[in-house]
Amino acid sequence: MGKDTKGFFRRKWFLRIISLILALFLFMYVNGSKSGFLRQNTRNNNQSSALMSNKSVTLRMPLDVTIDNNKCIVSGYPQYVKVKVTGPSALVTTTSNTQNFKVYADLSDLTPGKHRVKLKTSGLNSELTSKIEPQYINVNIQPRKTITMKVTIRLSTRDLDNGYKLGRPHSDIQTVQVTGSRDEVNKVNRIIAFVAIPHDAKDNIARQVTLQAIDRNGQTLNVVISPTTTNVSIPISAGSQSSSSSDSSSSSSEESEETKSSSRTSSRNDSSDSSSETSQSSSSISNEDSSSSSRNQ
Repeated sequence: MGKDTKGFFRRKWFLRIISLILALFLFMYVNGSKSGFLRQNTRNNNQSSALMSNKSVTLRMPLDVTIDNNKCIVSGYPQYVKVKVTGPSALVTTTSNTQNFKVYADLSDLTPGKHRVKLKTSGLNSELTSKIEPQYINVNIQPRKTITMKVTIRLSTRDLDNGYKLGRPHSDIQTVQVTGSRDEVNKVNRIIAFVAIPHDAKDNIARQVTLQAIDRNGQTLNVVISPTTTNVSIPISAGSQSSSSSDSSSSSSEESEETKSSSRTSSRNDSSDSSSETSQSSSSISNEDSSSSSRNQ
């Protein structure tokens, strides 16, 4: 029995089967490892390709204007421009999130007047390319000018529906500084503080009003006013109806006093006349008595 078992394991066909099974296991193991390695390499390559592939994004950026603001005023340029940034995906994403560059127009060497200027970028990564829209802007450079002007109060109405009357308005600021381009400042006609008055107002009004610079046609001008606001107070008093009743009562009282005074004067005159008549009567009686006495003698 033991010899048969040993002989069984020594037979060629048994050894061949075992070798085939081992070879199959080894083949499956090697093939599986190779597939996993290939998959890992493919994934890494895809990620690297995604990071290195080009990408474009359009950003809305503020426009910086380089000029001496103490001497000149610039008008006509947009506040924001569009910038299309193209380059490696990772850099484009970072730039889009941080916006760590600027778009500017250098006007420092330009003279007063109208100019067409090309826009530029600064601080953008060298591996990125940009396209600005618009590429050129039109600007108007004017000398800076500052003047002092009085504040005028304008009311929405002068008449109230309830018979009350508006008093003289008062502003806590009498004059302001007006700054802007020379052409715009020269157009300023008045600095107004407009106050809207309710038609049923009965109490004094106090408002904080934003000042406006207007030309001769009443159009608002693009200038800087300092200070920008003023406090306006408007007294409101009882109107003509109450004043009329007060005046009529005053007239009645004056008429009454005049009537009383006339009565007293008339009475005094009557007394005086009566006394005079009495005196004259006494005098005539006395004269008659004296003539009678002389006849008797």
